[in-house]
This record gives sequence, structure tokens and C-alpha cells, in this order.
Amino acid sequence: MGNQKIFKRLTMAELPDLSVFANILTRRFKGKTLKRLEVKYAKKLNLTTAELQKELENKKLNKVLRSGKTLQFHFEKDKILGLHLMLRGELNAVSEKDPLPKYTILAFYFSGGEGFAVTDSLKQATPTLSPPENKVPDALDITENEFLALLKKKKKSIKELLMDQKALRGIGNSYGDEILWEARISPLSVANKIPEKQARLLYESISKVLNQAIKDITKENGNELTGELRDFMKVHGAHIRKSPTGANIKSDKIGGRSTYYTDEQHLYS
Repeated sequence: MGNQKIFKRLTMAELPDLSVFANILTRRFKGKTLKRLEVKYAKKLNLTTAELQKELENKKLNKVLRSGKTLQFHFEKDKILGLHLMLRGELNAVSEKDPLPKYTILAFYFSGGEGFAVTDSLKQATPTLSPPENKVPDALDITENEFLALLKKKKKSIKELLMDQKALRGIGNSYGDEILWEARISPLSVANKIPEKQARLLYESISKVLNQAIKDITKENGNELTGELRDFMKVHGAHIRKSPTGANIKSDKIGGRSTYYTDEQHLYS
């Protein structure tokens, strides 16, 4: 298998990407025992290298789940390792007989000799043993009433709100644009100025866009993600000139991030 990327991307992983990552990792390593954990960069750990190895080595991996923008590795005896890939973190397939890839943070070797390495040229990827429960609702778990209540009390732009991980977890810059275009709401709209009817449509658009992206990425990449994970974008991207309905795509900066939208999207202010 060698140092082959399981996932290749150029932007921060968002909810659909991470959901697919979790499913692939579960399929590939579920039921296998972690024989060796190699730590190459320990600064981001919330315990010592020796303590982490003691907690996880020789334990079976039960499943990998996504929670917000993190992956959670569930090992036997209720041991959970949370992993946030941050901006440039990636996962690479590795084998015991091969050298580790450049910029390795952690390397997991399972029974059978295969595993994966977490790499990050910026050294920002953050592993956390026993991550605390996060009570901020996940974008795919929040109820409609909770979402409507969230919008009513926020005066910031709807794009900033969708990306605010302290208000709603999982959505980033790319899918924020896609969701707002689907709902035909301008990203510049003030959250609490959006009428209830359109707010309900926005709620439906979150589920529709994110779940469709998960299906598209899964179908396209199978068990190994080797291509761009933004191939399915309809409006987000400097290379996209027109929306699927033929409208010219505009670009602006919101919250310091490049935002893409069209005049089809209504501004509520």
C-alpha cells in the first residue's frame, strides 16, 4: 500500500468530507488491533506520548465517527481519540515496511501491518484523548425549532453564523456557500432578518446539500479518496463562472473568507 494518500484535498475538511473519511476508516480498520502508535510531534497532545500509547496500543478499533469537524476513533474499553485535521491535515495509508511520509504527526499501525499516518505541514492537526462532550448542535442533528431559534437571536451575517462552530458544528466556508445558494439566500443577509418561511427552507437546504455531498463523494471515490473533494460544488470556487441556472457568480469577503454567490439569492437586512 505504501505512503498512498487516503484523502487528498486543498481546503479544510468539512462535514461531508469527514463523514466519508469516517466511513472509509471504519471499513478499513474496524475490528483490527492497534499494535503500535508512533508519535512524531507531541506538542498538540493533551497527555504524554507514553500515556497515549499505553491507553490505545493493543486495543481494538470499534468504529470511527464524525462529530462536527472532528473524527473520533472509538477503541475498546471506551477509549476515544478525537482528531481535528485543521487546515492542512491529511491521512496517508502506511505499511510497517515503508518509511513514514513527510510531516507525519501520528502513525497508527494495526494488526496485519497496515495503518495510516496523520500528516500536517503546518503541525496544527490536533489529537485529543477523551475529548469533552460538545453541546453545540451538529449541522445534521440540529432540530428545525433549534435552528429557527438560533437565527432569531443572531444579528451577524448568515454566512458567518453557518460557519460559527460555537453555534453550529460542521459547516465551513465551501458548504456554507452551497447551502445558501440552494436556499436562494444571500450570504450577506442578517440572520435574524430572514423571514421564517425562508429560514425553514434554509434548514432543509442544510440537510439536502450536506447529505447529497456525502453521497456524491462516496460514489466518486469509493474506498480511497484520491481526487479533489470540491468537484461537486455549484457556486463555491474561483473557477466557477455561472451557477447551474446560468447566473453570474460574484465573490466577496465575509469573515475574512472568500464567499461566492449570485443575484438569485435574496438579501435580507
